[in-house]
This record gives sequence, C-alpha cells and structure tokens, in this order.
Amino acid sequence: MEFTRRKLLSALSAGGLAPVLRDRPPAAGPDIETAQYARLLANAASLYAGTPVSNRRPETSALLAAIAGRARGHLAAMDGARGNEVFAGLALGSDSAHLETTYRRLYETALATCTPQAACTLYGDRGVQDRVLDALARLYERYFADQDRGYYGNWFHWEIGIPQHATRTLVLLAERAAAYRPGLTRAYVASADAYLRHGKGGDVDLDSRFHTGANLADITANRLLQGALVQDRTRVLKAVVDQGMLFTVVDPYRLVHGVADGFYGDGSFIQHGSVAYTGSYGRALLVRVVEALMVLDGTGLGEDGRVAVAGGWVRDSFAPLFFEGWMVEAVKGRAVARPDGGYADTESVLECVTALSHLVTGPLAAALKGYVKYLSASLPGSGGTAGFVSPLIAARHADVLADPAVTAADLVAPRSSFAFNAMDRTVHRRPGYAFSLSRSSSRVSKYEYMNGENLMPWFQGEGAHHLYLSGQDQSQVYGAGYLTTVSPYGLAGVTAPVEHRDTVPELYGKPYYDNPGHSLGFTADSAAQNMYVYCPRGIGDHSGGAVLGPYGTAAMVQCDDSAFRDRDLLPGGFTVCRNATATKSWYLFDEEIVVLAAGIGDPLGRAVTTTLDARTAPDDARIIVTGALRDGRPWPGAGAAQKLRWLHYSDHARGAAVGYLLLDCPPPTVTLDHVSRSLRTIRTSNRDSPVARNVFSISLHHAAGSAPARAAFALLPNATEDRMRTLGHAAVQVLANSTRLQAVSHHGLGLTGANSFAPGHHRVPGLHIDGAASVLVRRTGSEITVAVSDPTTRRSRVSLLLTGHHLRPVSRDDRIQIHHCSGGTRLDVDTRHAYGHTITAVLRRARSGHPVGRRTDASPAEW
Repeated sequence: MEFTRRKLLSALSAGGLAPVLRDRPPAAGPDIETAQYARLLANAASLYAGTPVSNRRPETSALLAAIAGRARGHLAAMDGARGNEVFAGLALGSDSAHLETTYRRLYETALATCTPQAACTLYGDRGVQDRVLDALARLYERYFADQDRGYYGNWFHWEIGIPQHATRTLVLLAERAAAYRPGLTRAYVASADAYLRHGKGGDVDLDSRFHTGANLADITANRLLQGALVQDRTRVLKAVVDQGMLFTVVDPYRLVHGVADGFYGDGSFIQHGSVAYTGSYGRALLVRVVEALMVLDGTGLGEDGRVAVAGGWVRDSFAPLFFEGWMVEAVKGRAVARPDGGYADTESVLECVTALSHLVTGPLAAALKGYVKYLSASLPGSGGTAGFVSPLIAARHADVLADPAVTAADLVAPRSSFAFNAMDRTVHRRPGYAFSLSRSSSRVSKYEYMNGENLMPWFQGEGAHHLYLSGQDQSQVYGAGYLTTVSPYGLAGVTAPVEHRDTVPELYGKPYYDNPGHSLGFTADSAAQNMYVYCPRGIGDHSGGAVLGPYGTAAMVQCDDSAFRDRDLLPGGFTVCRNATATKSWYLFDEEIVVLAAGIGDPLGRAVTTTLDARTAPDDARIIVTGALRDGRPWPGAGAAQKLRWLHYSDHARGAAVGYLLLDCPPPTVTLDHVSRSLRTIRTSNRDSPVARNVFSISLHHAAGSAPARAAFALLPNATEDRMRTLGHAAVQVLANSTRLQAVSHHGLGLTGANSFAPGHHRVPGLHIDGAASVLVRRTGSEITVAVSDPTTRRSRVSLLLTGHHLRPVSRDDRIQIHHCSGGTRLDVDTRHAYGHTITAVLRRARSGHPVGRRTDASPAEW
C-alpha cells in the first residue's frame, strides 16, 4: 500500500490532523482530553512493563526475571558508585556513551518497580523509584540542563538516546514524579528541545539529514510521549503528523524534503542517503513505529491505515530477508560487525509483527498471525521470545501460537527471487538455501563504517555474497565470526587488488578523519565524512538486475569510489584507494547459481584475487573437500592452482555441502585453514575474545601486469559428491562473457539470461538487445515470458528483439510496446523513472494471417 502525502492528509483529516500537515495553527486540530493523555501514558506503561494479566502468564516469566535481575544489578552498581558516577564504572562528564548508558540503566531500574510480578520485591518499591528520580535530577542539574556544556561526543546520544531513556523513565514514574519531583518532567522536556540542534526551533526539522528514517521515528516517538507527559496538544499532534512522513514511499525522482531515506517501492530501505539498511536502521524504524502505534491505540489520535503500511513493510521488505530465522547480513550496514545479530534481529521483527497482528482485524491480522507462527517455528530455541522486550507482547505471542485457527505461513513463496535494486541487493530463496548478493553504484554505498564499527569493510559491496544452507546454525557459519576470520580481501564473490589497507583509526588516530578547517569541513558528523569515509558510493551507474517469477539475474560493473574520483579536492593527508576492475553477472536458478566475470584486472597493474566462495565452519568441524581435474583425474588436494572441473565441500556432521562447477576458469587455488582472531579486529567495542573457525576458500589469482581475465563458474548448494561426479555442462551453457555482454542459457528450464553493459547491439541466440539491460527470457510450451530491467536507472527506453516468429501479447506491463518486424517481434520497454524495476510481458506465437501490433519493416540489423 503506497501511503502518499495526499492519502496521509485524507486519512488524518477525520482526526483533525491534516491542518497540521498544511502548517495551519494548532488550533485547527482536535482537542485532546485529559483522559486521552492518560490513555497514551497507560498504553506506554503497559507496553514497557506489561499488565497484571499478561504478567501472570508463564510465557512471560523469563522476561520478567530478566527485568528484575537487571534492576538488581544496577542497584548494586549504584551502591558502589563513586565521585561523578551514578553507576560504578561509568564516569560522567566527558563520555556521552557513559551518560546515555547511565540513563538507560535508570530506565531499566524504574521498569522493575513498575512491572507487575509477585515474585519481585522491587515492584511498587517507592524508595527505589525515588532513588531513580533523585538520580535523574542530579543528572539534569550536572549534565543535561546546560546545553553549552553538553553535546560532546555522539550527537545521537543527546538528540535521541538520552531523551528516549529519560522520557520512558518519566512515563513509568509519572505519578510519583508529579508528587516527589514536580518540576522535573517539564525541565527535561524543555532541555530535550534545546538539544535538538539538528532540528528547527526545538522541534523536528524534516529538511534535516539527521531527522530522517529511523532517526525521525525515534525523535517523533519521544515527542509523542513527552507531549502526553506535559499535556501539550501541539506537541502530540505534530509528533503524529511528522511520524506520518515515514509512511510515504520514497520516490527517488521526487524526493520529499530532499530525503532519500526510507522504504522504496521495490521493498528496499535506505538510511544515511545511500546505505542498504533494512536489517538495522529499518528494523529500528519498525520497532519505534510499532511502539507509537501501540501508544496511540484507542486514543482516537491514530488511524489503522498506518498499520496496513507497516504490514506491507513486513511482507515486502523484511520477510524476504529471513532464512530459517536468520536475517541476512547484506542489509545491515556497519551493524554487520556486531556479534549479537542474525537470530536476535529476527526476534525483534517477530515482536513487532506480533504487536501489529493485534492492532488490526480481518485478512491482514490473519496473515500477520500466520507469519508470527511461521517465523517463531523457524527460530532456534524458545521460538523467538528470548529477545522480546515487552511482557505484554510476549503474552500476545503466546496467544497466537496457542490459537488452532492460525495456520503458520510465510509471507513469501519458498521459491522466490528478489531484486532490491533501489539498495543494490539481491536475495534468492529456495527451500534448501538462500543466496544474498551485495552490489554498489553511484546510488548505493560500497559499505558503511562508523564509530569504530566494521573496521575492514572495503569490499563488502563489490559483489560479496552469502550462501546460507538449510539446517545450519548460521551464527557458526556467518555473523561477526565470518568477518573476523575471513580476509577482508577474500570475502566470497569479491574481486580485490592484492594490497594492504589500514583501518580508519590506524590511518587517522581516531574513529574518523578530523580536519574541520578544510573547505569540505571534515568533522565527526559532517556530510563530507559520510561521503568519503563512512559510506562512500561508487562512481559507476551499472548495478541492477531483473526477476522472472522465481528466477533472477543481477549485474554490476565494479568501479572506484567517490574519494578516488575527488582525490584532487581532498586534503593531502587523506588516504584514497584505487579499486580493481571486473564486470560481473549472476544467474539465479533452482539448483545452480551461475556467475560470470570479465575484465578482471587492475588499472595500476597490481595482482588481483577473485574469490569464488569463502565459507567458515566451527573449529571442531571435519571439512572434506574433493574434486576432479579437467582431464578426469581426482583432485590431489589443496596447494598450487589446479585445472579443476569441479570441487565439492562438505561438513558431514552438520549436513552442509556445496558443489563448485568450473565452466570456464583459470586454475583456482583451494585453501582450508584454521583461523583464530579477536572479535575486536572488526569492531573496537567488541569484546577482546578470540573466534576460531575453519576457513575454506576457492579463488583465482591474477598475476601483476596480466591481461584482463574472465571466469565462469556455478555454485551448487546442497549438491552431493555423487551428483558432482556425474554432472556435465549440458544444463547450463555460457553464451557470452565479455565486458560488453554476458549471457547464459539453462536448457532444463528453457531460460536465457543476458546482461548487456554497453551501448550498441548485443546478440545471443533468439534475442537481440539494444544498449545496457538485464533480460530474462523463458520459453514454456507455446508461451514466452520476458522480464526486462534498466540496471543503470538512467535509460528512457530499452529495446529487445525476439527473433523468429511474430508473437502476440497474452499479458504485459503498460510500459511495453510490441511491434512486428521482418526479423521477429520487437519490444520497446519504457524504463524512464522505473529505477531498476522489472517490467514483464507474456507472449504467444501469433496466428498466421492475424498480425498483432504495429508492423515495421526494420531488420534486426537496422533496429
């Protein structure tokens, strides 16, 4: 459902909120009665602490015990505090992270006193509540009241983190604070306004690059609760309306407030203007939006159209990213280096879906509840509730699981392929595996590094892939341990120059490049820091792909980044790096993932490595690698490069197996090493504990100064060794592999995939293409299905010729015009402003004597 500004105005008009959107005086909006403010606060308190009914449920006992345990630990730390500490070990005054953590711990302590549970003596303990309020008052007086002394460190702590924890604490303790510290709440609200330095007039600024996406969700959710606390009608209404902007679909050709952050029509989610971020910032946005919807429930100030939009996010943006309970790494930005992701990411989304399913009725509620059951069953252990935050939602989750009328069902088909071209990501799912691909371009960042997180990210957007196999504990195969033990130059799917790169802290002695006096103004949170250090984009346009039913293709031209392009504009002490070159295509079938690469080389003449795959397994895994050479002899084992025909990787104990079919490759090098490194290698705040894994790699090494090379190979997930021994090349045929055109055919599926990269005409059997395009053509019986996409996002039209018979349309996208010519059937595809969207048509041979469409005498050579 597309929630445009016009629809938002219409939907909110019944509640009187539309005038606020039109910048009319607040008096034009509805009155808010005292009971509504009370309902907002009660809803929030129930969400955080649960209710007496929910908390009597056995399914909430573990969560309640955790709440009480954290609070007792915090109280012990308060007892041991000294000097400028509220909690022992968290010195205050210079570290904004310490201050935010202090506020969070106060919230967690207050939470235990407001969480109904018979087994916890902290519940209702007024002495502890007063102790929390005293600490809040002390923090306000010493650190939060004076904005000139504050705002050091991370801006996020001051504008979002600290206000969030303080506001939630005051919500929980609202009644006690009014009696014991009557002026404290209003003081905090006023100071929070003053700290919104990236806002306007102490409020949200929708034109600010800091007030977008998940950040906007955070700030508006905070301000909604603050408005309820101080009974500020204008604040409440404006927070609701400002948050409504998150429900609009981002149109990259007509950006609202110049903001590119948010959800796109193809399901992509972007944060920081160019980072693929569904799994971290997108997930955080979902969490805060769902919180706001639950707070607004029953007040008459919200409307259920937003719940439907959020349900659409779950279906189109999140559901494709989960495989057996694990969220794919490709959409997590710098959070990929955090050791607590994967299954925990899924649990937080599961909690949101559970909440949404109780805010609606009818088919949407049934679908969401079915997905709750499905997702819960896919998670290991407790079925997902271990990561829940709200006892209330945990109880509702138990209700869904116990309801016999709810049938577990995924929101996406088990055989499906997704081209998230707005964020340069591809996900391909089958019952036995999932494949994710990370690309980059002038539109999407090559990687994200920030705040000492993801220290070695340089090639994560250069065609890096993850191949998830069914039945595995993915945390033992991927996750932070994968990045820790696999070389950053040898990530699966990556072509990289043979060189050493230093991390940002190694280069500059701090987590960012500091040069505020330069004309570009390099500070910790400047636009230049984002553009050149944190999340640089590529300089090439070609990155995209198409889907045809459950099949897909993707393509990318590897390029340099914005820092190298602008090296003459950058300061002398700024380090830039040159990239290797490669033109690549991926063809995603049922049992094979075929990869073509051409133009593999380096403009500086350096040696280059192309890693066909890299896998890790636990330290105690018994990995067996077998294979055969092109002359039929058995592969003799790891060592020097061998002329391989196929290779087979297996971990029998865990049921993991991958086959590698070398269609047209230089001799690869195969290694199997035991690697142990500290998690701190990839993130400065990770614990300094070693991760030990077996690391398998199959790679191509291109010597320094060598001519551009090419490669064609296939990954076969779950293939047995016997299948590899009997497998020929007949099913998949490489039709072209150059920097102009790459194409394959799969005879068993009747499918041809082609990616063209240059202007001019490109030909493969049965198909001609004009200019750059991604094309899939499938012949089934008498029908031909065509899927087309513009991978550059800059073309107005793509033309194809299906050679041979004249074809008539069975169905087609409105963007496709069909013409008959002497060489066959021409398709003119309008790709203007399609932004990589796949455009399809189903055709059938036209009956003789009944021409269909406009006739042209143009020959294949002429068009």
